[in-house]
Amino acid sequence: MTTYADTPVARRNATGRSTGRWFAQVGWRHLVGVLAVAFSLFPILFVISAALNPLGTLSSTELVPTGASLENFTNLFQDTPFAHWFLNSLLLAGVASFASIFLSALAAYAFSRMRFAGRRVGLLALLLIQMFPQFLAIVAIFLIFTTVTALWPAIGFNTPWGLFLLYMGTALGANTWLMKGFFDTLPKELDESATMDGASHAQVFFRIMLPLVAPILAVTGLLAFIGSINEFIIANVFLTEPNSKTLAVGMFGLVAGERNNNFGMFAAGTLLTAIPTVLVFQLLQRYIVSGLTAGAVKG
Repeated sequence: MTTYADTPVARRNATGRSTGRWFAQVGWRHLVGVLAVAFSLFPILFVISAALNPLGTLSSTELVPTGASLENFTNLFQDTPFAHWFLNSLLLAGVASFASIFLSALAAYAFSRMRFAGRRVGLLALLLIQMFPQFLAIVAIFLIFTTVTALWPAIGFNTPWGLFLLYMGTALGANTWLMKGFFDTLPKELDESATMDGASHAQVFFRIMLPLVAPILAVTGLLAFIGSINEFIIANVFLTEPNSKTLAVGMFGLVAGERNNNFGMFAAGTLLTAIPTVLVFQLLQRYIVSGLTAGAVKG
């Protein structure tokens, strides 16, 4: 005997209800994820299309333009000192990030573990400085460097050392605050037990604390590297010679003029500029999540 549940209409209704229930519970998440991925990939595909467009324009009716080639990449290295810009940015961002992370870790350890006169005032001063954008200090920094250039030309304008000092200083405040909060999550019993065994502050810091705070070191290092390699305002003010420019300043020159706009070369340079950041992110990926969420104590 055939029941209603065995009829095609009942099966279609049951399938529709199960499909609707699946979409209400899980399916909408997949839809949101697909839309987010598409929204994120569209600018990347647009830049890749412009980099492969031999006409040097941003507009194209096809995702893969007609006559796509690597001509823009070749012209970028032949017609501009892109290699110098790339090397300058890597050296400045890498060295400045490492130096700022090391100094920030020292300052954060002192603020977290030691009690001294001016500690609270120093923390508030670091927080207050971060509330003002960097470009507000351009005039003051420019006047300081004018005097410094007259006394020590090796660390003045158009020198990597001068820009290195600026990049290192701009990241100290925020990195110190982030690291100080991470140091506070570590139990002080670790310090006390090591001190009772005869360890000095330097030994506690380098042998015990630094391995435990590796996640926040990776996060702040990544943020400092991205901020340094993408920085434009300060570098544009203090670097004027072609071979001393960084990627941001040099790439801006490709599209700044009225008649020498070549967005194809600009798009090609943009893709090459993203490579160091992607590689650094991949190397530090396993520390990112734990670094952003205070983490747990090991050992």
